[in-house]
Amino acid sequence: MTMTRAIALIGLLAVSAPLQAQEKFDPVASALDFISRMHVGAKDWPQWGGSPYRNNTASGENIPTEWDVESGENVVFAVPLGSQTYGNPVVANGKVFVGTNNNNGYLKRYPSDVDLGCLLAFDAADGKFLWQASSPKLPTGRVHDWPQQGICSTAYCEGDRVWYVTSRGEVTCLDANGFHDGVNNGPFKAEPNENKDEADIIWQYDLMGELGVSQHNMCSCSLTAWGDMLFVNTSNGVDESHINIPAPRAASFVVMDKNTGKVAWTDNSPGLNILHGQWSSPTVFEAGGQLQVVFGAGDGWLYSFDPAGDGKGNSKLLWKFDANPKESIYLLGGRATRNHLIGTPVFYDGHVFAAVGEDPEHGEGVGHLYCIDPTKRGDVSPELALGSDGQPLPHKRLQAVDTKKGESSKPNPNSAVVWHYSQVDTNGNGKFDFEETMHRTIGSVAIKDDLVFIADFSGLVHCVDAKKVEDGHPVVYWTHDMFAASWGSPLIVDGKVFIGDEDGDITVFELSKELNILAEPNMVNSIYSTPVCANDTLYISNKSTLFAIKAGAQLEKVAAGK
Repeated sequence: MTMTRAIALIGLLAVSAPLQAQEKFDPVASALDFISRMHVGAKDWPQWGGSPYRNNTASGENIPTEWDVESGENVVFAVPLGSQTYGNPVVANGKVFVGTNNNNGYLKRYPSDVDLGCLLAFDAADGKFLWQASSPKLPTGRVHDWPQQGICSTAYCEGDRVWYVTSRGEVTCLDANGFHDGVNNGPFKAEPNENKDEADIIWQYDLMGELGVSQHNMCSCSLTAWGDMLFVNTSNGVDESHINIPAPRAASFVVMDKNTGKVAWTDNSPGLNILHGQWSSPTVFEAGGQLQVVFGAGDGWLYSFDPAGDGKGNSKLLWKFDANPKESIYLLGGRATRNHLIGTPVFYDGHVFAAVGEDPEHGEGVGHLYCIDPTKRGDVSPELALGSDGQPLPHKRLQAVDTKKGESSKPNPNSAVVWHYSQVDTNGNGKFDFEETMHRTIGSVAIKDDLVFIADFSGLVHCVDAKKVEDGHPVVYWTHDMFAASWGSPLIVDGKVFIGDEDGDITVFELSKELNILAEPNMVNSIYSTPVCANDTLYISNKSTLFAIKAGAQLEKVAAGK
């Protein structure tokens, strides 16, 4: 069977029951409910996606669609970051935290020519620099800690604590107040100094040293928590050859006590099947009366676990889902049709939404976006892999099914697919045009009013229906070509959708089934992160500058890095 036919077939496989009409789900109210229990401001945005559901859909009023970062129109502040910024800003209790590198050199002991991973803290009202957490580069180099990449993790904030993963693979808990409170909080007391411009570490856990993890290029997990449980993807991956997996038995996923850093349980499900790295982030939700934590693994599978584990220090698998056609193949150099998962899964109204992607260095390619029923158990993949004898095949790394060896696939009667979106002939011309293709993505969906928005790495923005299904795929309302790669995810707020791209544009769409572009303000430099909204203010970082944007503001002196 050809790959084109396989991609078309996967949308027609046995699917889970269609989503049923019910009382309208409000993701904004859901996020605000979580935030209200986190000891942060009522309209703060304290983690990636606002809540463990990871749906970047915020509360906000009078959010501007236009601004000018050079004249300062509608700009509250513009503060310099490093030279490359991939971590998203988060806002909690009057502070904004963002990961970057050390190109700006905020600390005297670390001038700008010293390469570090940096988590910076600013005053959320005026952009005043407060403190920096510094992570010197690992001596093993780019295989574990890529030069100039800085901190790619988005922080998680609650009360007076901030958690993140350093570029060295250290899960770290910080005092949100730094040393401004005059106290060195512990148990960690080994900070090099207690200067007010440096971070106060509460505890730190070294994934490489303690669990034998061999992160590939960097650690990038954006942490989340539920109760006292902290959830971590470790980024365990291949070595410099991109062929060998140095630590297949090391943890790919970890659950810890957020107060102490004590490990509750770990899981290494991908094992020897890791394709490249593992750079997705976990999502937590309750469905069908069962609390679940889902992570996108480096083998292209989604894994769902009971956060409590099995009670013996091990994981308890609920379901697993292969997000690639069984005949797809992983190859180096961008030629692969099999992908892994980089974007964060999103939970919306009882279902999980996730899309496959690749390292941006591997270029563009056809992708897959799924809506999944998380109440099913076991292997809930769209297809099953069979050997030449008709018996189930074990999980294989590079290609699940090789037809040249007599292997085959068949629809999985236990499939959890509600719908699958990859290529849809919307204009009826008998072929799949560029604009009719979901490409690889390193971003996540944002969903409101049952409208799903996602930007792919080829620069297309897609708007599809979360619940209306035709021939196994969602109703497609529109696609829009931004003519520049998108690395981030959409923000939905105030009836608008904001998406950034590599050209530095923020395209602002109306939250609508109709394509209506409201504005395209430019941020001067490439945008590799995702816009967020807190307290009726947009926070957007380009490569080198953090901006706060609010209707009616006027910044007299602009420090936008170019």
